[in-house]
Amino acid sequence: MRKTFLEFFKERKHVIVPSSSLAPDDPSVLLTTAGMQQFKQYYTGADPLSVAHKTLGNPIGALRAASVQKSFRTSDIEAVGDESHLTFFEMLGNFSFGDYFKQDAISWAHEFITKKLGLLISYVTVFGGEKNIPADEESKQIWESLDVSDIRLDNLENVFWGPTGKNGPCGPSTEIYCKNSAGHDVEVWNIVFNEYFCSGSRDDLLIENGADPIRGPLHGSRLKRLASNGVDTGMGLERLAMIVQEKASIFETDLFAQYIEICPNNMDEKKCKIIVDHLRGSVFLLADGVRSSNKEAGYILRRLLRRAFVYEYQTKLPEHAFGSIAHGIIHDYGEFYPELLKESEHIQTEILQEREKFLKTLKRGMEALERVSAITGKIAFDLYQSFGLPPEVIREFKNFDWKEFEEAKSEHVKISGAGAEKKFGGHGILLNKAELKAKDEKELAIVTRLHTATHLLQAALRKILGDSVHQMGSDITAERTRFDFSFERKLTADEINSVENFVNSAISRGLGVKIDEMPYEEAIKLGALHFMKEKYPPIVKVYSIGDFKADPPEIFSREFCGGPHVKNTKEIGRFRIIKEEAVSTGVRRVRARVE
Repeated sequence: MRKTFLEFFKERKHVIVPSSSLAPDDPSVLLTTAGMQQFKQYYTGADPLSVAHKTLGNPIGALRAASVQKSFRTSDIEAVGDESHLTFFEMLGNFSFGDYFKQDAISWAHEFITKKLGLLISYVTVFGGEKNIPADEESKQIWESLDVSDIRLDNLENVFWGPTGKNGPCGPSTEIYCKNSAGHDVEVWNIVFNEYFCSGSRDDLLIENGADPIRGPLHGSRLKRLASNGVDTGMGLERLAMIVQEKASIFETDLFAQYIEICPNNMDEKKCKIIVDHLRGSVFLLADGVRSSNKEAGYILRRLLRRAFVYEYQTKLPEHAFGSIAHGIIHDYGEFYPELLKESEHIQTEILQEREKFLKTLKRGMEALERVSAITGKIAFDLYQSFGLPPEVIREFKNFDWKEFEEAKSEHVKISGAGAEKKFGGHGILLNKAELKAKDEKELAIVTRLHTATHLLQAALRKILGDSVHQMGSDITAERTRFDFSFERKLTADEINSVENFVNSAISRGLGVKIDEMPYEEAIKLGALHFMKEKYPPIVKVYSIGDFKADPPEIFSREFCGGPHVKNTKEIGRFRIIKEEAVSTGVRRVRARVE
């Protein structure tokens, strides 16, 4: 079905773009939740014909694209185990950036579902109009022309998609429903038409095209028609498989059935489904470089694994079962997602290590839970904090007030002084700028050295590997720098040594570091490197590293940046690369520290 979908849209002149990582370089989200996420810049003004795609490192070169995107939604954790909800899932999507619109998008969807796959459409939904926003009559008429008789009008809550942040493109959507073998209607495809811009301000309209503003319902926002319309679609592969294979549940499809069979016949069916879902999600998170921790995506990974470990312990699941399921997932999906095979050893090692750590406290935690007759949100948080019992597991045994749990958690964060941990893992009390985090003066000094070293690292990578290397993201803490860059293959040992030596050579030379403010266009002409997905103001700060006494000055590195930096590279100390790994197709990651 993946291949069929991609070939269908390739025939219709869509560029096929590989899935981006589940751990995106996007501060507005924790994990990749939809196929459109990697194309967000093209819906907000960037030109796909000339502006580099953040994963590919070059423009996609077309106004239409299609992909199979790895996706993860934490909001569905509680619903896992029913017929259609998952944490990790694959989203099939086709996208238009100011090219085709409703007629083609709906017609192709109808053709793919009814002719290519031979399925019956149960009904479709369209936006029926609300809060002074007009009904989507055009979509309704297109469906009618395709002889779809059951067209249901729906409201803003369900079929009008807005931005995840304060501002962004939005618009009505149309959903396609098909029946599974149990006769239940299941939404398989959601097609969003971005024709408005949602502005969170009542006074400032970000898109001016002569139309009267429409007062919208999205958090007191205003809507204005976009100068260029877009299409963003998403179809869950697992749900589609359920319909195509005539099953009553996604867990009965060939994506899951062989793993469910590993569970003993007498095991609770829902718990078996949760174990398989959580292990599958964990395998994909681990393959994309996420590691178990108490913060950010690592916290999600830990929750999944620990919930699965609790059920393993409680149901006395055979010890080999976990390994068999994880091994099967890695190899069954590895053909389409080769990063799973590349990271196979790391994935299985991380799962084993996390289990060993958790099992040390799990028995005591379960015994403590059994001793409590009545449980409050505060007690639930104490059990979570002391023994690592996931709150959703605790609720299965004894219910508690979730709001009280969150209040106890917030109070703990406040008392411990870890308010920044919510997003930045405990860093950021003194410095909390996008990719830089430091909690005190001592950490700030280290982060500053690492920040300048990261500029040298990018320059060295481009010198050794070529100008196709572009920054895909970075994250700097007092422990290390993490730098993501576009490159198609694993670096050799010689290349890693050359990059490290190149950086240390620049450090030992005692090169100067200076900052200039200049117009954006002038900085571009000077060849200053910049993060291609970023939007910059008319006047930018440019940091240059080089020998400024030479005639002409010898420039080692020049980048758009806001600081902070050392004044002389000798302040950095010894630079050492500690790891080089894959992030996703075409993106590598270097972790390094200074000594």
